[in-house]
Amino acid sequence: MQHSPSPRVLDDLELRAWGILPRSVPAEELDLPAGITPGEPGSLELVDPEGLPLARLHAQDAGGWNVEPLARPAYGPFRRLRLSPDEVRERYADAVRVPVESPLTPDQRADLAAADGEVVLLVLAGDGWPVGATALGLVRSTVAALRDLPAVHVVVVPLARTGDVAADTERRAQVVAAYCDGAAVVELGAGGASPDRGAGAGPEGLVVFFTGLSGSGKSTIARALVDHLLETTERTVTSLDGDVVRRNLSAGLTFSREDRETNIRRIGWVAAEIARHGGVAVCSPIAPYDATRRDVRRMVADAGGRFVLVHVATPVEECERRDRKGLYAKARAGEIADFTGISAPYEAPRDADVVVDTTGLTVEEALAPVLTALSPVVEVGAASVVEVGALAPLETTEPRPGPVVEVGASVPGPVVEVGASVPGPVVEVGASVPGPVVEVGASVPGPVVEVGASVPGPVVEVGASVPGPVVEVGAPGPVVEVGAPAPLETPLKVLVVCTANICRSPYMELALQAAAGDAVVVTSAGTHGYTDHPMDEHMAAEARSRGLDPSQFRSRPLSRALVEEADLVLTAESRHRSFILDENPTAFRKVFTLGQFARGVEDMGDGVSAREAVALVGTNRPSAEGLDVADPYRRGPVVAADCANQFDRLISGVAEQLRRR
Repeated sequence: MQHSPSPRVLDDLELRAWGILPRSVPAEELDLPAGITPGEPGSLELVDPEGLPLARLHAQDAGGWNVEPLARPAYGPFRRLRLSPDEVRERYADAVRVPVESPLTPDQRADLAAADGEVVLLVLAGDGWPVGATALGLVRSTVAALRDLPAVHVVVVPLARTGDVAADTERRAQVVAAYCDGAAVVELGAGGASPDRGAGAGPEGLVVFFTGLSGSGKSTIARALVDHLLETTERTVTSLDGDVVRRNLSAGLTFSREDRETNIRRIGWVAAEIARHGGVAVCSPIAPYDATRRDVRRMVADAGGRFVLVHVATPVEECERRDRKGLYAKARAGEIADFTGISAPYEAPRDADVVVDTTGLTVEEALAPVLTALSPVVEVGAASVVEVGALAPLETTEPRPGPVVEVGASVPGPVVEVGASVPGPVVEVGASVPGPVVEVGASVPGPVVEVGASVPGPVVEVGASVPGPVVEVGAPGPVVEVGAPAPLETPLKVLVVCTANICRSPYMELALQAAAGDAVVVTSAGTHGYTDHPMDEHMAAEARSRGLDPSQFRSRPLSRALVEEADLVLTAESRHRSFILDENPTAFRKVFTLGQFARGVEDMGDGVSAREAVALVGTNRPSAEGLDVADPYRRGPVVAADCANQFDRLISGVAEQLRRR
């Protein structure tokens, strides 16, 4: 069972994961749904607002729950500033620590500017904690006040109030002690006025209305805009995504023209009310009809707000190529009637304030003209790196047969075909070992068996004709006869993923296989990839120039089966990782961006094997910020060369680690 808890509980979970608060928790502190009690068998997963499992709860015999952290939260603005005590000690060992729980005054800022040495501001910005500001308002005002003070660093600490003054005082002391650990601490006096918008005359309300075909990129740009506005302005921002509104505000409506117009008018009414009170509404429905869009513009004007129409004009051919939700394929097959762009019209706006075709663009490039258009209306600040998730499920297709690989090059052994086309059974031995499930082919003289951690070498190749002792591997496993003096390790199955599986992931597949050799079996797929297409001509040329052969490559779409079979999944961008985890949340310990994994293994010693490295990175989960490899599709040979060079740098360190057995 999964449960998304309150903001206070989510803040507490982060502190528990860092060891600041205890992991043994009374039931009343978790605000669990009615009927969930510590006495029930099994466990309960706590997930973030986007569905990513953050922790697992185990009932304790003495009552209450024990918290098992699963992943680091990845949602919300200023996520990059949330550092654990260990990370603060590592980055700012000698800095003075200054707790901040209310907006800085001019005098306090002047004192910080005059400080001798580095200073870390511990901004206590959990649910309900700040004084005189919201948590977001406090972080925004603090960051803004210190932009020209390079020696003063901001760390956001998710300390939430419980409502019990004595308990909150004790919690604050625990947090400060955990972050200071011997460093000097300076307490500030009373803070300044609230940086949040007051009840009086405020800024002009704003509605940013994205329209475009399904798969055009409007929701992705809208999410990026929402995060950007929250980080760089002091405005209140509300997202009205088309799919989310359909599930809530417009549940029960069909996709007839009449119901579609009703849905858009509902979105328009809510957005206009937000603008009436000085807020910002970011809307991203398809909104195919011109008359309805004009109605929304009029509603916003009547409410005294500003309306900005953004036409995401990505061609239907590109949207169909992406087909993130598989809807175009169903529409072409006649399974969906009245599908916009295929069997129902889309009336392109002639009054759009911004027109952007997202083909071949990064999120930041697609967002840039929107920010330019908004600059006279709202002070949007400088563009920042935005990690954008996705709501689309993975397509389900049959995996293609895997390549033939030689297992254990230094030891004579049969050739084993790894992939779904092999007719043999699946044998999994020793569930405690994170290694792969091995497909056993009928032509192989002996089975390939995955062995538990107590046996040297995780995989043993068994040859019936060679005498050897009988070894029992784990309680649930069978008795196997070992036919080699030294165990052979099966190659690590690595799946690399990009969008269409014709540019980045093919290059990653070829380059990583060449660099890591027979220690790995690398395959690739696309989150909404083509089927059986060759590699993009510019990336293929880059591959050939580096001694790689792309001639046999053929693309394929991603499937759940491919993710489940892989020991390690590496993506080109953070959004591809989000695609995968939306449909496969339990795979979060083995799915990383290539840059994230490279960052995670860069300081590992020679004694850490490839499988151990995957487990360690899965536990530590370093930041992926700033390491995405942008899509070079249709952007020419120069961009393709830059893309290949970036991959080569990242793959160099990754391959070295993956060769270690």
